[in-house]
Amino acid sequence: MSVETQKETLGFQTEVKQLLHLMIHSLYSNKEIFLRELISNASDAVDKLRFEALAKPELLEGGAELKIRVSFDKDAKTVTLEDNGIGMSREDVITHLGTIAKSGTADFMKNLSGDQKKDSHLIGQFGVGFYSAFIVADRVDVFSRRAGSPASEGVHWSSKGEGEFEVATIDKADRGTRIVLHLKSGEDEFADGWRLRNIIKKYSDHIALPIELPKEAAAAEGEEKPALEWETVNRASALWTRPRTEVKDEEYQEFYKHIAHDFENPLSWSHNKVEGKLEYSSLLYVPARAPFDLYQREAPKGLKLYVQRVFVMDQAESFLPLYLRFIKGVVDSNDLSLNVSREILQKDPIIDSMKSALTKRVLDMLEKLAKNEPEQYKGFWKNFGQVMKEGPAEDFANKEKIAGLLRFASTNGDEGEQIVGLAEYLARAKEGQDKIYYLTGETYAQVKNSPHLEVFRKKGIEVLLLTDRIDEWLMSYLSDFDGKSFVDVARGDLDLGNLDSEEDKKAAEEVAKSKEGLVERLKTALGESVAEVRVSHRLTDSPAILAIGEQDLGLQMRQILEASGQKVPDSKPIFEFNPAHPLIEKLDNEQSDERFGDLSHILFDQAALAAGDSLKDPAAYVRRLNKLLVELSA
Repeated sequence: MSVETQKETLGFQTEVKQLLHLMIHSLYSNKEIFLRELISNASDAVDKLRFEALAKPELLEGGAELKIRVSFDKDAKTVTLEDNGIGMSREDVITHLGTIAKSGTADFMKNLSGDQKKDSHLIGQFGVGFYSAFIVADRVDVFSRRAGSPASEGVHWSSKGEGEFEVATIDKADRGTRIVLHLKSGEDEFADGWRLRNIIKKYSDHIALPIELPKEAAAAEGEEKPALEWETVNRASALWTRPRTEVKDEEYQEFYKHIAHDFENPLSWSHNKVEGKLEYSSLLYVPARAPFDLYQREAPKGLKLYVQRVFVMDQAESFLPLYLRFIKGVVDSNDLSLNVSREILQKDPIIDSMKSALTKRVLDMLEKLAKNEPEQYKGFWKNFGQVMKEGPAEDFANKEKIAGLLRFASTNGDEGEQIVGLAEYLARAKEGQDKIYYLTGETYAQVKNSPHLEVFRKKGIEVLLLTDRIDEWLMSYLSDFDGKSFVDVARGDLDLGNLDSEEDKKAAEEVAKSKEGLVERLKTALGESVAEVRVSHRLTDSPAILAIGEQDLGLQMRQILEASGQKVPDSKPIFEFNPAHPLIEKLDNEQSDERFGDLSHILFDQAALAAGDSLKDPAAYVRRLNKLLVELSA
């Protein structure tokens, strides 16, 4: 045993303490996953060494045979896992094993519910597999040395998984990491070759390097104990290089959990090999739930990149557009060089071709999921819908395909549920309907009860209800779908086209002509508050509404820009009134100009409130309303 120096005791970060408690209690029903998580980390460490050794072959220190070894000692009740990968320095050990450096820690802790099943999914998502060792061990020792460092710079980390850990400097001849788990009482089942072999075959068969277990050999003459021999117990070939027909669903699922550090099965996957002008393999997964940093566009994302089965880069973001940043997977190219960098990837024409093909592959996978598993797609949309809405602006080439994957709430659906696709909407559109009607707003209740929908209810026309903050921006990039143009029912002069009969149109023209005098009076009364006053074709029950000019920003977009401190272009609403409403009839008959002005402004402010806008002068509105109430009660 080497001498320990520079020994110090340090406290775990608060989040780690909470996490350890959670690991031990939430995942107790699935204890064996500790081995999967530790092997997965060891595999990553070997991948990193292989990559760094491309530029610095000396890091291999003469030992180029990369592997993971798992052993056990029944008498000492220990399980040991050793890799000859990149290893860790003292600083690495303190950083990686004492703190959670990943962004989103606060979100992670906030999302913990106390529900063991839900929390175990969160732990997996967060990618903190090392701590799973404490599910079966009451003490864990880690011995490590970073490749390229002298033997005297080895490090020993030790903890009982409570409040603190010890770190000391040791001599370690070999690079890499050795983890020794001192099993808790009652966990002896894991100090068993048959049990460990089964767990490795079940969870880690896909790992693309040998995982070795000791096998007992016959003792040599004169020896008391048989010599220790090792045998490879996993397939040790990269899963994505195997033919699809040879890979079981369970193997695909376990490989996903390995690369995504997730405890939950993926919703779907697509495994393809491309040959011809470009040669590459890809294995792409759709996760079942969203990561914490999904809405941080600058957060690390992307596919694992291999070149001719050599790991080159984690989170290579150049292979998929940003709106598909939730996709996990592997791409293995025969056409890129091993010393490829992120900067080169951004300029390489090969990448553009691969990105285009991989994007189509993902969209096809989502189309298939939506068609064959609508309930699962509903779950996908709940998790990733807002990110998918970034697509039409970002990916013009696939705009129609993305539009077909979008889901919305509608006047025909259940409260607030975004389950209506555009193809479904058009399939049940009224005969003669050549437009897709929609309305944006802050909340479902606000848009569902908007006066703008009155004529659509009367005629039985379905309207899409868009309440996400991103929706108005999204619609500025969607002009049509399947040859039918989108129409914002709150914008411009509503034209229902073939859905209005000739009699309806003629009657509307006559009414508008008869109210020309009222239009002029209202223009005078409302003055600079409005861009225009006109008779409404939208209303059946309400007295008035505010419409938006064809080229003006909608309310949702104005509010977003104002909230971000940006200057918003000046625009005024169009005041539309319902000539058949009793209030408008009273207004038309009002002789007093002062009273007419007060009533006009009250109707204007009420229309603004119904649209979800705030009043420019709330005190004036209250004053006019109180004045009217006093007059009525007199």
